[in-house]
Amino acid sequence: MSDFCNDEVDKYTNDGTTDYRNNPAIKQETGTWKACPYILGNECCERLAYYGINTNLVNYLKIQMNENNVAAVNNVTNWSGTCYVTPLLGAFLADAYLGRYWTIATFSTIYVFGMTVLTLSASVNGLKPICDDKNVCSPNGLQKAVFYTGMYLIALGTGGIKPCVSSFGADQFDDSDESEKKSKSSFFNWFYLSINIGALVAATVLVWIQTNVGWGWGFGIPAVAMALAVVSFFSGTRLYRKQRPGGSPLTRICQVIVASFRKVGVDVPKDKFDLYETEEEQESAIKGSRKLEHTEKLSFFDKAAVETQSDRKNGSKINPWRVCTVTQVEELKAIINLLPIWATGIIFSAVYSQMGTLFVLQGNTMNLHVIKSFEIPSATLSLFDTVSVIFWVPVYDKIIVPFARKYTGNKNGFTQLQRMAIGLVISILAMAIAGTLEMIRLNMVRENDYYEFKHVPLSIFWQVPQYFVIGCAEVFTFIGQLEFFYEQAPDAMRSLCSALSLTTAAFGNYLSTLLVSIVVHVSTRNGGPGWIPDNLNYGRLDYFFWLLAVLSVFNLGVYLLVAKWYTYKKALGTSE
Repeated sequence: MSDFCNDEVDKYTNDGTTDYRNNPAIKQETGTWKACPYILGNECCERLAYYGINTNLVNYLKIQMNENNVAAVNNVTNWSGTCYVTPLLGAFLADAYLGRYWTIATFSTIYVFGMTVLTLSASVNGLKPICDDKNVCSPNGLQKAVFYTGMYLIALGTGGIKPCVSSFGADQFDDSDESEKKSKSSFFNWFYLSINIGALVAATVLVWIQTNVGWGWGFGIPAVAMALAVVSFFSGTRLYRKQRPGGSPLTRICQVIVASFRKVGVDVPKDKFDLYETEEEQESAIKGSRKLEHTEKLSFFDKAAVETQSDRKNGSKINPWRVCTVTQVEELKAIINLLPIWATGIIFSAVYSQMGTLFVLQGNTMNLHVIKSFEIPSATLSLFDTVSVIFWVPVYDKIIVPFARKYTGNKNGFTQLQRMAIGLVISILAMAIAGTLEMIRLNMVRENDYYEFKHVPLSIFWQVPQYFVIGCAEVFTFIGQLEFFYEQAPDAMRSLCSALSLTTAAFGNYLSTLLVSIVVHVSTRNGGPGWIPDNLNYGRLDYFFWLLAVLSVFNLGVYLLVAKWYTYKKALGTSE
């Protein structure tokens, strides 16, 4: 009889996931790698759509929208930043009400609609800007309105996909199963690889089409790719494991804060077992979430889990605004613990955002010829970032991790925090390379009086190292960040924490906008051209890259301090 019961237990996942009919998920029939191709295919097509717009957007704004360098750069980073803020909305809806599956499905529809509007703005007469014989365009108010409406519908649509799809993929692996947990670590590597396969097609094929065929086709193909992403996602429905939404995480956070301050004068018992928690062995009171072990840090909030006589007057039920479970308290602690690590990702994201803005403008000033009769669009150089990621992901997974495992004893080679630190160091090198190249380019301009040359006789392929090094930094920092925020998030807050990790990119883009605006204001005060004029031959773009390098060094120092302070979470029933 006991063997039969054990077989029944082993038959189902132990992390609370359900199948597409909302029944407990059967291990052998759902999830793991058999469900992942549909999720990875969705991500690959969606990223092709996103980077099909983002990679060459600064040139579209300069040429078709007739914007100057600073306006174009800031509009790109503002839009990119918004794409990474809207995930907070999608994450809240996923964790609280819809679940990740239906959030992805709903916001994908908005995404496709936005792509359609954008394509119409670049291809339909009356909606696309009118350009003269010299290719000087003069968009009117309606044309700008339609274009930016499409762009920000896309930003809204991506808000429901970005925070959910990586978490949804990781949900296919059961934490309580050692073999599945190990596979989950590899999933994040291959997930990021699928992103960059889409980005590779965007940086090569789509940029060439946008530059040489037309923007209508250049935006239309990403729209089709997004439609394929939706098809790929729905195709795997029967194989997916789904986490149930656990109710509003923001409400639970507020309850802990309110309950803590209500009991500011109450002493916390020395024995953690005297704190309030549900009686179930592993399942918490929060739907779809396992219990979290009590931690000693941020002990003020433990007051919320202290049960007093007045909390059960006349046998009444516990009021969650007066008493919270230990797991609920630990959820808030987990979020607070993540914030310092989160903050140190902002400057790294500001460095990364230069690939779609100032790296492209720098490339525009260089020799674009591959052969005498063929010029490569400057935005296409971002393919070397993608090639770098595609190269480093399997190298990291198959060579670096096994090698490091021998010395660290960690099953993943490095801890997630160590992995991110390595990426931060590499990003400093990327900015140093970019700054050095610009110094060499400007020296050539000054020595040969090339100030009015549109293209300096210095091959654009000298930009390859800075793109390649940033790609290597991504593999360490961005993938490590994805895995870290998923693993350290409470079960019922994983979409929210994934969104939190993505907001580092939002604030990184906004920081880049702020830095560019400050630098332009300060460097042009005395009537000079400043660091980033329309003709970069008169500017000092190298100073801006070195500024980012210095900020990155400072950021690394802060990161090392907060990483040393960080305590990893522990959920009951995991194999950790």
